[in-house]
Order: sequence, then structure tokens, then C-alpha cells
Amino acid sequence: MDQGGRALIDIVTALIRDGQGHVLLVRKRGTESFMQPGGKREPGESDLAALERELGEELGCAIVPASVRLLGIFEAPAANEPGQWVRAAAYAASLSGSVVCRAEIAEFAWVDPRSPGERKLAPLTRDTILPLALALEP
Repeated sequence: MDQGGRALIDIVTALIRDGQGHVLLVRKRGTESFMQPGGKREPGESDLAALERELGEELGCAIVPASVRLLGIFEAPAANEPGQWVRAAAYAASLSGSVVCRAEIAEFAWVDPRSPGERKLAPLTRDTILPLALALEP
């Protein structure tokens, strides 16, 4: 719970862009919203270790460790847990390896942050991550 009495889910997420500035988003099986990859930390796990584990399990790729930088801690309504909020440590990162759907990931997409199309987006993605991606463009 935060100071406002909201139920918070602590997660770590990655803002990953391709050479054209498109942002990698994923949709979990049984859900409708696309969001940035990442997830919950295991007990005692660092943010970087959690991102490495989640991306390996869910997308079969790895993070380039030297590329990782903290963008901030952000809160938003949870996309898949009604009445709850996420508190996300968001990191910019680059990937090595090919992206494939694994574990609970049903679909991935490279989305133009200027024009994400008709996909349903998680609140954190829509309101924070995609605007942040635009702000970080050179």
C-alpha cells in the first residue's frame, strides 16, 4: 500500500527501442493490453537481474548490460488487476538476440510512440512510457 491507501504492485520494466525509434510492447496471454516488457522482482533480486530474467523467460533475448539506465519510478493504474496500481522502475535498455514469444507472452509489437495504432495500451505505457520514448529521441 502507498500513502494514499492504494494497493501497489512493484515491477521493473524496460523501454526498448529499435533503430527506427519504435518501442517494444508485449501482451500477455488472456489479457488485452499491450505494455512494456518486465515484471515483478523475485525476493532479493535487483532490478537488472529481474529485467534479465524476465526478458529471457518471456522473450528469449538478453539485455546489453552497458545500455541500461534508470529513467525513473512511475505509478499508474494496473492494466490487468482491477483496483490496483503498479509502481514501475523503468529502464532504457538495448537487447541482444531475437525477440520471440515465450512463457506467458501471447504477442509482441514494435510500436511507433507517435502513432501506436488501435492497440489497447496499459495506462503506464500510454501515459508515461510512450511519451517518455518521444522525449528521449535525439
